[in-house]
Amino acid sequence: MVLERRLDKITQVVARRQKGLVIVIEDVHDPHNAEAIFRTCDAFGVQDVYLIFDKTKPWNPAKIGKQSSSSAHKWLTFHTFRSTNECLAELKKNGYLLVASALRDSTVSLFDYSFSDEKIALLVGNEHRGLSEEAISTADVILQIPMRGMVESLNVSVSTALFLFEITRQRSNKKSFSFSSSEQKELIESFIMRSHKGVKRLGRKRIQL
Repeated sequence: MVLERRLDKITQVVARRQKGLVIVIEDVHDPHNAEAIFRTCDAFGVQDVYLIFDKTKPWNPAKIGKQSSSSAHKWLTFHTFRSTNECLAELKKNGYLLVASALRDSTVSLFDYSFSDEKIALLVGNEHRGLSEEAISTADVILQIPMRGMVESLNVSVSTALFLFEITRQRSNKKSFSFSSSEQKELIESFIMRSHKGVKRLGRKRIQL
């Protein structure tokens, strides 16, 4: 009975994953900030996370900050790059709209932008420096969160959560942003293998969608 509930949970989560929405984390220094972002990604159905270690020392997302992410990292797919240019070039090649979160005088408010593209890559940067000039110059769109207080910026994990909330809100009623049946089946099988509970029994169970 417990194993069946586990499979049902996995199936429901996979069905709500967002196709075509990925996040790119560039040179975040504190892994715990990144782990907080991982938790937000899982909550909003973002499956793929791109980690860029261009100017910072690489760290393994599977081994750091488990308490911060509540093990959310276990359910995400990571892509690691040592070059900002290489990562963004690959995303561009694959048809992603690059959306940068940055403070600029001429930027558009997050809440005034229409996220209609099928493929969106949200770029977030270092806690202190923000995104690199390379990332900002490569981005297709630069957005910022309108602030009403004395402070000009938010913690990177909080900022990311607001961006993902707004993007998800706009995309929530469109079926084209859901994974296909075959993609869901493949991801379900991957989740089963990642799960500590019932791997042996569930791994043999035929999945039908």
